[in-house]
Amino acid sequence: AVPPLPRRLTAARPPSLPPFLPPSLPAGRSGDGGGALRPLYMDVQATTPLDPRVLDSMLPYLTACYGNPHSRTHAYGWESEAAMEKARRQVADLIGADSREIIFTSGATESNNMAIKGVARFYKSKKKHIITTQTEHKCVLDSCRSLETEGFRVTYLPVKKNGLIDLKELEAAFQPDTSLVSVMTVNNEIGVKQPIHDIGEICRARKVFFHTDAAQAIGKIPVDVNDMKIDLMSISGHKIYGPKGVGAIYVRRRPRVRLEPLQSGGGQERGLRSGTVPTPLAVGLGAACEVAQQEMEYDHKRISQLAQRLITKIMSEVPDVVMNGDREHRYPGCINLSFAYVEGESLLMALKDVALSSGSACTSASLEPSYVLRAIGTDEDLAHSSIRFGIGRFTTEEEVDYTVQKCIQHVKRLRDMSPLWEMVQDGIDLKSIKWTQH
Repeated sequence: AVPPLPRRLTAARPPSLPPFLPPSLPAGRSGDGGGALRPLYMDVQATTPLDPRVLDSMLPYLTACYGNPHSRTHAYGWESEAAMEKARRQVADLIGADSREIIFTSGATESNNMAIKGVARFYKSKKKHIITTQTEHKCVLDSCRSLETEGFRVTYLPVKKNGLIDLKELEAAFQPDTSLVSVMTVNNEIGVKQPIHDIGEICRARKVFFHTDAAQAIGKIPVDVNDMKIDLMSISGHKIYGPKGVGAIYVRRRPRVRLEPLQSGGGQERGLRSGTVPTPLAVGLGAACEVAQQEMEYDHKRISQLAQRLITKIMSEVPDVVMNGDREHRYPGCINLSFAYVEGESLLMALKDVALSSGSACTSASLEPSYVLRAIGTDEDLAHSSIRFGIGRFTTEEEVDYTVQKCIQHVKRLRDMSPLWEMVQDGIDLKSIKWTQH
């Protein structure tokens, strides 16, 4: 029998791994069990800690229940298969799907590649056009560029200054041979929530498949694939307090969506994704989805309050701070702020007691300003001064207050060192200055 999910924890903050020490300790950092101090974690868009309830559900399948879920001739395989199918139902229940429409993958990057390349290649004899947006995740944009080398045409829709697409521009972009529209639900850098329901209606009316990268939305906001007319959806385990290395793709059965598989093999997962399904990871993803469904309303309310606390405190103390992305249509746990006249990298280095980022973890090796911020028309200097704050299930009020206090302190210190800030205080319009190079 498959072990049941552990009893639901009702504490405001379930124990997290590793345990956070209170901010009153030196530098407000957390212990790793070995005596070393670590920063507070405020980067949940990059990844989330594993929920202890998820770990509990996985442990039997990392030890005693180690059978291959595709082995049909003995009990070891049967118990792993039963656990895998339970996890499939848990994922499906979170998004209002049929469990047969859930395919396990290694994560949202693979799911995005499968959706975009798979649909495009299957229908290429009649349809050679795809529509996406300029602010998608890099794996979506790179999949589209890869298809362009195969002769497909791609329309990259611009977004408005608030980060939302213009639905009229989307409607105008359709061509007779458009096979797929791909628009992410919640942006991973600025937290903007696209009008997915309206996009789904537009695509369904034109009989064009609609894919959404929902890695940052699943388990955080209500999503129903039937109500939203979504045909394909990408899901990631480690964005919802589940394990890394596992995800899923939702593929609609009616009207049926056909994909060309990316990899060949034993034909597992309805032939769409060959390879042995990693049972412990699939169980972890399923448990994370079930916990998310139980906690969603509570998490959203609490995270909204903490996010508002952070924004209000910073903006009341520091002038010339810009919040990137629409104020209303957004997921509250992702806050992207630009601090004028401060170098973002300098501020990140100064805030060494807090784990933060200046944008997507997938592009953080680049010193170029974020392409998402450039797409919404942010000035180059402001784009370079942006910091992304991530608030999640295990973030405490004390951690938010500590982050705010340190942020205000270092922004003021860095501005005091900036000649540009001095010129602004003297009433000089920096845009009117003609800089010369010697």
